[in-house]
Amino acid sequence: MSTIFDYDAAFARNIGWVTAAEQSALRCKRIAIAGMGGVGGVHLLTLARLGIGAFNIADFDSFDLVNFNRQAGAMMSSAGRAKVDVLAEMALDINPGLDLRRFSAGVSSDNLDAFLEDVDLYVDGLDFFAFDARRAAFAACHRLGIPAITAAPLGMGAAMVAFLPGGTSFEEYFRLDGCDEEEMAIRFLLGLSPAMLQRAYLADPAQVDLAARRGPSTIIACQLCAGAAAAESLKILLGRGAVLAAPWGWQFDAYRNRMVRTWRPGGNRNPLQCLGLWVARRQLRRMRQPGAGRA
Repeated sequence: MSTIFDYDAAFARNIGWVTAAEQSALRCKRIAIAGMGGVGGVHLLTLARLGIGAFNIADFDSFDLVNFNRQAGAMMSSAGRAKVDVLAEMALDINPGLDLRRFSAGVSSDNLDAFLEDVDLYVDGLDFFAFDARRAAFAACHRLGIPAITAAPLGMGAAMVAFLPGGTSFEEYFRLDGCDEEEMAIRFLLGLSPAMLQRAYLADPAQVDLAARRGPSTIIACQLCAGAAAAESLKILLGRGAVLAAPWGWQFDAYRNRMVRTWRPGGNRNPLQCLGLWVARRQLRRMRQPGAGRA
């Protein structure tokens, strides 16, 4: 059967949750997504099905077997292929009319202005440990007045922090300046999830090794992140509905059937966060002891 693509027909079932005028407005929006891996790829596909009409996407990596447990574009047919190309093809297969700009070298200080050109919203899909690129991207968004969100896949849940123009910046919230990479990892994790709901069911702590840039992951968390980020994106792009922006954040954990909202004025400088960081550093030292996390 030959089908001719029609935008209105393809996204007609969105109408009701959005108006026809709002759907038309989403068609005219451009979102930048850095990272096409665990969360970035499913962000792109989810937002494409929401009817967003244009994207700037960036990633320098290729698919490998270790990506199969969670990444939307990771399949035998895509192994060894550039993530940005695979996800671009998948998104264009959903909406052939997409205006899609690819940045196959990833994002850096050299191309951030081009990457964020004409963008209405930035959605973070970078690897957890990509601190230099993440800090540069959020700093550029803050400077340019571009709303930016990060939805982190943690355990079997999602943690969300949004940064809006004129509000608390990424750096003011996470306080990563002057930290080594391990400390940045601890501060980023605690800033994303002050409640640390996922910690209660970590089955093998030995699999968490911040120094080696390694940690467990699930498709459950990535899928939840995509839905959460899409809902937040819709509210920001349409100016409809309250957005909990930093220093507010929230975390939902499907395994524990729990959701918490957090408020941390001063971000990681908040006294509660300072206590949480001290506990996290102590637990990390314990996990490094011989036999930790093993039966």
